[in-house]
Amino acid sequence: MEIVSAVQAALLDKVGKERFELWFGRGVRMELYGTTLRIAAADSFRLDYLRRALRGELLAVVRAAAIVEIALEFVVDATLMVAAKNRAATAPVAAQALAASTAAVSMAPSETVANVSARPAVQRPLRRQFANLGDFLASDANRLAITAAQTAASQPGTYTPLTFVGPPGSGKTHLLEGIWRRVRETRSLARVIYLSAEQFTNQFLDALKQSGMPSFRRKIRDVELLLIDDVQFFAGKQSTLVELVHTIDTLLRAGRQLVFAADRPPTALKTLGPELVARLSGGLICTLEPADFATRLGILQQLASRHGCLPSPDVLSWLASQLNGDARQLAGALNRLRATSEAHQRPIDLDFAQIALSDLIHAGRRPVRLPDIVAAVSDVFGVSASELQSGSKAAGVTLPRMLVMFLARKWTRAAHSEISRTLCRKSHSTVVSAQHKVTAWLGTGKIVPLAHGQCRVEDAIKQIETQLRVG
Repeated sequence: MEIVSAVQAALLDKVGKERFELWFGRGVRMELYGTTLRIAAADSFRLDYLRRALRGELLAVVRAAAIVEIALEFVVDATLMVAAKNRAATAPVAAQALAASTAAVSMAPSETVANVSARPAVQRPLRRQFANLGDFLASDANRLAITAAQTAASQPGTYTPLTFVGPPGSGKTHLLEGIWRRVRETRSLARVIYLSAEQFTNQFLDALKQSGMPSFRRKIRDVELLLIDDVQFFAGKQSTLVELVHTIDTLLRAGRQLVFAADRPPTALKTLGPELVARLSGGLICTLEPADFATRLGILQQLASRHGCLPSPDVLSWLASQLNGDARQLAGALNRLRATSEAHQRPIDLDFAQIALSDLIHAGRRPVRLPDIVAAVSDVFGVSASELQSGSKAAGVTLPRMLVMFLARKWTRAAHSEISRTLCRKSHSTVVSAQHKVTAWLGTGKIVPLAHGQCRVEDAIKQIETQLRVG
């Protein structure tokens, strides 16, 4: 209980002896359960005051006393009333806190946490920490979304409702979690609720069954910030949609901040009903595009650093070029590399990565043959297949030829030697060199000439791959 003692001692110093004994003395108990500090009070009056007026002081001293994130939980425990009446008055709680603090202060924070976590009876698994807005890597296409998220966290009510729209893995949940975390860190008294659409629905149905609608509405509507993820889940749930629309109206009238996330624009979610679609459309809608190459590479570098997995730069560049913008897929690929490397006791170099992730890279892609890639590149760049297979060293031929080699390694299981033979090259080392060059171009945003105009090499590859997907 060293953290509890340290918190009590710090509170005594922060609020003063008289105030401490009044609000944290008899009738109040603090207990640590894993990473949750439970504050139990004998009656709801005292509990409400602790939660409303002293929450800031509690959060400050808890953060100072522990090196891990500790959550606060407030509960009413009627048994404390009886205990308070029976307790002898010979040892005031303040004196006990001061005595306990002598041992707590002399102990390093790391020792305190270690002793608490050593009690298996009360230890709980650590929860995944919410994402941080500062960790969100935004491509140019997603600048509006991150700016709107930062505004929602720092100036609630400026854009409300705010809705993030994008495919899975584009960063919608990251932004919602980041807003919640930023507000909680900078505004300790803010009333903030983050729910998935499923959680909102389940809590609403529980309230209906248990005749607890007034309590549910007080909880959901008495907030400064309400965040709801996966709005598309509400489709077809008529009663829940009616409740959600009334909740939105109540919060908008009060100038509160609402933030939503969905996998499609509101206008494409007809099953949500015209009322909800109209309210979401009346706010700010930010579309999140899949991450581009530079952003994917940044995400991989961030994940690798966070987990202590450090593949060589060419492995990360190759991986960023092979996978799309789904951050979850990037994390899964990196986890696969890490686990396979540990299992086989091998360093993560490019050859190892290509073998370990072969099935993952090619899963879900339509069968593509080398002639398909040659045809698609020829169409986009306006060169013939015979020119690509010739010995020409003109820039208008060598550049698309290297893209054929790069895409052949990405979309097929063909060996280097087979790819080089298809393009009438003498050595498979030409294919390896092409891979490195195209990967470098992706990193620098190289401009390439097409049959009609010019564009970045990444956009040219997207055009080619669109043809390959369609067939």
